[in-house]
Amino acid sequence: MTDRRAEFRALHHGGRPLLLPNAWDHASAAALAARGHLAIGTTSLGVAAAAGRPDGAAATAGETLALARRLARLPVLLSVDVEAGFDDDPAAVAGYVAELAGLGVVGINLEDGCADGTLADPAGVAEKVAAVKAAVPDLFVNARVDTWWLGVPDPLPRTLARARAYRAAGADGIFVPGTVDLGTLRVLGERIDAPLNALYQPGGPSLDELGGAGVARVSTGSLLFRAALAAAVAAADAARAGAPVNLSGLPSYAEVQGLAPGRPDRG
Repeated sequence: MTDRRAEFRALHHGGRPLLLPNAWDHASAAALAARGHLAIGTTSLGVAAAAGRPDGAAATAGETLALARRLARLPVLLSVDVEAGFDDDPAAVAGYVAELAGLGVVGINLEDGCADGTLADPAGVAEKVAAVKAAVPDLFVNARVDTWWLGVPDPLPRTLARARAYRAAGADGIFVPGTVDLGTLRVLGERIDAPLNALYQPGGPSLDELGGAGVARVSTGSLLFRAALAAAVAAADAARAGAPVNLSGLPSYAEVQGLAPGRPDRG
């Protein structure tokens, strides 16, 4: 397990940013692994929406743990989005993350945004980071700073201050979703002494452009889940309207069946 965590850490220091696609169930993760993605994250929105629960409300600790248990069997490095840790108590957060680590998880994403649209006390978030690192020292803790995501005023200095606090507590990476401005990312990359994670934005900078600005890791977040949802609804609407259904890239029944280990192929 130490080797797998070291491998995941090394992916943040390659010549090109690590693209971390985010899955929400076994099929999506298995399909991504089959396409050669070495590391996969989970998306808290996808997990919550699939369970009929709200994202960011500490409502899916059980679903997230169950998903991690299923995905741990895949030949892929797994990082799990744990929202804000599903608890306010740092010891409880550390205990939960230690359980994930015991399944084979190599990293987590821990955010500082609150369900009411405010930012959490950075000292409290730092305590959670420190507790997790004390419990599982070699786990990659990606601390998410939600300043741009929540649209707070004057986000740059607040982001840097929070990043420093989380780094001092032991965070291994800093995630700043909500901005893909290359100039801003370049400043963040220069002033944060840890791998910088950005959120991919369709129509925004390419992976190579983000890497040129100092970004080490690019997450897709909920994009893949929302794209799948849109495609499903579009197919249903087309069938209802008697219009052609877009079959481009559609996997066969057998291909999807093959993503589940131990299941017979019925053709």
